[in-house]
Amino acid sequence: MTSGGARFLTGPWVTIAILGLINGLVNITSIILEAKRDGDPVSFVEPLILEGSSYLLWLALAPFIGLAVQRLLPNSGNLPRSILGHLAPTVPVSLVHVAGMVIIRVICFTLLGGEYRFFGDGILLPLVYEWRKDVISYGVLAATYWLYPLIMARRAKPVGDRIEIREGATAIFLPPGDILAVEAAGNYVQFHTKDRVHMVLGTLATWAMRLKSHGFARVHRSRLVNRARIGAFKPKASGDVEITLDDGRVVIGSRRYRDALGSVPKPST
Repeated sequence: MTSGGARFLTGPWVTIAILGLINGLVNITSIILEAKRDGDPVSFVEPLILEGSSYLLWLALAPFIGLAVQRLLPNSGNLPRSILGHLAPTVPVSLVHVAGMVIIRVICFTLLGGEYRFFGDGILLPLVYEWRKDVISYGVLAATYWLYPLIMARRAKPVGDRIEIREGATAIFLPPGDILAVEAAGNYVQFHTKDRVHMVLGTLATWAMRLKSHGFARVHRSRLVNRARIGAFKPKASGDVEITLDDGRVVIGSRRYRDALGSVPKPST
């Protein structure tokens, strides 16, 4: 796994851990308050085991859900297919979630001298009941992994004559003229400069809007180029266009986006 992919999985996971912890504490206190109101014995341990076991399993499963989002990223063009594609893994995820939390609960209650029974009324109905709830939890976690790079991309902004990008925890300020091209790479975009490539969380569509005022044109569904850094371009028989940047590298533009090139300015010297 690349360092960029690791950052993609780590950032949302921390968010999920914090929000899940808050949700778990709220649920635990609600259970205790309801028991106290009904005159039942108040115990902090039992709701802690029940909520904690589910919380730990979701933390363990979250990175796998993040990988599923990374491989089937929702967008306006494939939203129905993406939703259907994510329904399939909810079944094994739910089975692992249920099995794991039942094992943890049985061990904990046994050590405390008690008993925990999950399948007292059979197996199928409890599994279906849990799956319905787990689909919602899966959706929340998947949405977190989907929205995280979009939010991170919106944090990046022009600073004076420079553009702020965030590579992991590092803020980098690039003059627009130093950026040759920007390419999509899963949940990341790659900022190509003469000397290196910067991996930044976000979507190409978001950056296309942000960089339009700086002279960047979308020449492919996964690629932007700095029009001021174009040295030459040559139409191909297929209708695509071969774009040569002023550092000698060649990128291919799709015929669908040829009009975006317009009148290409001369490269700066």
